[in-house]
Amino acid sequence: MKIGLLSDTHNYLDPDFSDYFSECDEIWHAGDFGSIKIAESLRKIAPVIGVYGNIDGEDIRKEYPLHQRFTRDGVDVWMTHIGGIPGRYCIPIREEIENNPPDIFICGHSHILKIGRDQSNGKMLFVNPGAAGKHGFHIYRTAVRFDILSGEIKNMEVINMGKVRETV
Repeated sequence: MKIGLLSDTHNYLDPDFSDYFSECDEIWHAGDFGSIKIAESLRKIAPVIGVYGNIDGEDIRKEYPLHQRFTRDGVDVWMTHIGGIPGRYCIPIREEIENNPPDIFICGHSHILKIGRDQSNGKMLFVNPGAAGKHGFHIYRTAVRFDILSGEIKNMEVINMGKVRETV
């Protein structure tokens, strides 16, 4: 199963996403869509699993929850928008991560691309795909692609969509 992962589109979807995610079985969006139009555009490429972010309005919140915890091909996935970072998870989710860590924890919000193993348990993969939109302080627009195969996450690939043209 091939997954396309992005976050923080802030109502901008790069036209090249149809190419970037054309072979994906699912697209996961870790919040701050900006509008339902972004989700609709992504659904033309592949089914979308998502969570709402702090800037998302009722249109997104009616369709996507605050947290998604699900399994894909033997991999336990937890996705939320505001999650923190390894060693400094947000208080509302810290206990769950400590007591029942998923195989992969995905969040957005920071606009900072970060992929790595949580050293406190050595097993959980932490992924923040950075920001795919144009709004924010990030320098590059990024997304991630990877495969899930028989309970393993493989072929993690960062997609660099170039420098942000617009800043806040």
